[in-house]
Amino acid sequence: MNSTFNARLEDLVVQIYPDEDAAELADRICQAFWPGDLPMRKRARAPSNNMWSERDAMVITYGNSIVDGMHKPLDLLQDFLKRELAGVINGVHILPFFPFTSDDGFAVTDYRAVNPQLGDWTDIRRIGARFNLMSDLVLNHVSSQSGWFNGYLQGHAPYDRFFFEASPDDDLSTVVRPRTHPLLREVETANGTRHVWCTFSHDQVDLDFRNPEVLLEFLRIMRLHVQNGVRIIRLDAVAFIWKQAGTPSIHLPQTHAIVRLMRLLCDFAHEPIILLTETNVPNAENLSYFGNRNEAHAVYNFSLPPLLLHAVQSGTAHYLNRWQATMPPAQLGCAYLNFSASHDGIGMRPAEGILPPDEIAAMIESVGAHGGLVSMRSMPDGTQQPYELNTTWFDAMRARFGAGEDGHQMARFLASQSIVLALEGIPAFYIHVLLATANDLAGVEKTGVNRAINRHRWDYPELSARLADPHSTEATALRELTRRIMIRGHQPAFHPNATQFTLQVDHRIFGLWRQSLDRDQSIFALHNVSADTVAIDPGTINLIDGDPWRDLLSGEKIATQGTPIEFAPYQCRWITNRG
Repeated sequence: MNSTFNARLEDLVVQIYPDEDAAELADRICQAFWPGDLPMRKRARAPSNNMWSERDAMVITYGNSIVDGMHKPLDLLQDFLKRELAGVINGVHILPFFPFTSDDGFAVTDYRAVNPQLGDWTDIRRIGARFNLMSDLVLNHVSSQSGWFNGYLQGHAPYDRFFFEASPDDDLSTVVRPRTHPLLREVETANGTRHVWCTFSHDQVDLDFRNPEVLLEFLRIMRLHVQNGVRIIRLDAVAFIWKQAGTPSIHLPQTHAIVRLMRLLCDFAHEPIILLTETNVPNAENLSYFGNRNEAHAVYNFSLPPLLLHAVQSGTAHYLNRWQATMPPAQLGCAYLNFSASHDGIGMRPAEGILPPDEIAAMIESVGAHGGLVSMRSMPDGTQQPYELNTTWFDAMRARFGAGEDGHQMARFLASQSIVLALEGIPAFYIHVLLATANDLAGVEKTGVNRAINRHRWDYPELSARLADPHSTEATALRELTRRIMIRGHQPAFHPNATQFTLQVDHRIFGLWRQSLDRDQSIFALHNVSADTVAIDPGTINLIDGDPWRDLLSGEKIATQGTPIEFAPYQCRWITNRG
């Protein structure tokens, strides 16, 4: 075994489990991640810009976002991906595809099985053979109806020490909460009455990572995913995994050390494995999961969705510009994952300290006016604050603040997604963004869950018919988004780590200058986020005279002097000297 690897692993073990025999536990960790005769690399995979390129883009979907009542949903998903996205998108995040009891998959009952209502591991491997496959490691909690929790209730080893217990008398006043229900759940066990910690719901019981057996079990599960074709591991709700009474129980040092340990294992794995952290928190806290190039390879750009929504609803890029100008470039070997909407709502915590309260209130009012909802979280003082907006992205594009529908919904929508494509990082699109899906109010009424509004299940024959109609909303959105994704994929200046500067042009224009790693190509990505017609002087963006500048999106030639560059409402221009 590599001596440097061994020393680093043992050092991390000491940080997390100071009372354990570091050498022995390090050996068990290796056995968990490399069982049997599986080899490891002799040297760590060095951080580089080669793990991704401008051709990378992802789709986020549930295994059953497309159904027909006859075929396995994973078969239908694969068919949809091949028919509509082959050659356009090369990455697929299938949200939890395991047996579960609630939260649309995030209350897992069996981490080693594929939900038989979706398909089986063969179907997962088939998709993984064609696309870069992402799966969820739901490591903070497990279903209260799982075999693990039943074993805990009965006092059976090893599960009798798998779950985090606390006392109602503990000081829990500073615990950061994403929900409003009571944190502790009283249960009767073979060892008496206990109170278990439940960060997200009483059906999702938090695991106790103070017990190294819990970590070892999840390393074995990681290996199972990798063996079945997964190459991107999403660490779900990872910020909460280490708890301690009297603290906020979020982002604790042991949490970061566990992420570093997982990164170390991935760096020495033969398979190219990317770690992605899911931390829906304020921006500085989110960025901390890059560590010093030794934690996550990629982090969700969680501040982008609320700021992007604000920009196109308000008609000004002021706050989006100001935030983006302060964002650091991702370190070597790291990347942002950019998105506008996900299976959850539009998180509002990442906008804290960036958007003033009155602007947040305007967003809530605007979304609510078009059928959207808001979910709250409990504060330590007993009050509640907005946690997320629940809406489909397309319906959130219906109107500007305080205005009625104006005929610009599709243009506003496409402008928002063009920004996702232009930013430094890897773009990701929730399937209901690609399809411009409307709010599923019937789903909310049926389930009583706000998030169901953005978790519609498409009937495949109906969806296929709509996509076959070139004038339908779904076909229009998918056709233009795939066109822009394909254009992006041929521009070296859109490499996820290519140089980026935020431009200050006009408060209605969100502008970026991107330059390829070899400095050969420049792109001025300019996006009108307003319903106004805007004109700018080409001199304000420093188009070098003599280069043949043109707009990649429209094909127009762009003059370097004299003639203003005009933007129709919500028009985007990617102006380049190459390509």
